Amino acid sequence: MSRGVRFGTFLVAGLALAAALAFFVSPRASSAPDGLDKVASDEGFADRQTDHALADSPTAGYATRGVDDEGLSTGIAGLVGVAVTFAATGGLFLLLRRTRGGRPAPGRPAEGT
Repeated sequence: MSRGVRFGTFLVAGLALAAALAFFVSPRASSAPDGLDKVASDEGFADRQTDHALADSPTAGYATRGVDDEGLSTGIAGLVGVAVTFAATGGLFLLLRRTRGGRPAPGRPAEGT
């Protein structure tokens, strides 16, 4: 099996695992406030909180706008998060690979030598 096929298999398996975890596990996450929210509440400055710039986005607040089932809504938001993260990371990887100009990785001989 070639290195490219192994990498592709690893990539697909990792993406499938991340998607499954996002869809099936994230709806069962704790609804208790996270560390920063808890500290803000305990210290008395939680009331000064403001919405962030993406508060009106379709998946703000770990939920999907327009989906009434809370678990399904959270699962879909998780899938969207995985897809966006994968796309951004893949795009960054391709950009960095292109800017390398085809030079061999350190410690590897150039092709054809």
